[in-house]
Amino acid sequence: MVNIIGNLNSFRFCGDMLHVVAIIILLRYIWKAQSVNGISGKSRILFALVYTTRYLDLFSVISVYNTILKVIYIITSYVTLYLIYIKLRYTYDRSNDTFRAEILIMSASVLALFVNHELSLSEKSTEK
Repeated sequence: MVNIIGNLNSFRFCGDMLHVVAIIILLRYIWKAQSVNGISGKSRILFALVYTTRYLDLFSVISVYNTILKVIYIITSYVTLYLIYIKLRYTYDRSNDTFRAEILIMSASVLALFVNHELSLSEKSTEK
């Protein structure tokens, strides 16, 4: 039997699986209800932005487990955005999506200038 997980902390594995289950529940809810009412499109944009930028090392760090999870996170975040802004846009209530994403992005960008160790597009992963 091939060990695709490798040397992985059991708490991390449980957390990853709970995260995947939560994503599946969200997508199933959207699909069955054919509505995105109550889901923040702005926060889903931020999730997609975070997953895309955080996982730029997708092909430089080769780990079957990590690669599969990264691909799942990236694809499902963009599928959710597609459902919110294109397929089910008529059910999206912009007036109730009051999350101030621009404040979060601006403050995180300023903070990143002071906290980073080097100016590079992707971080060096210590995972094997």
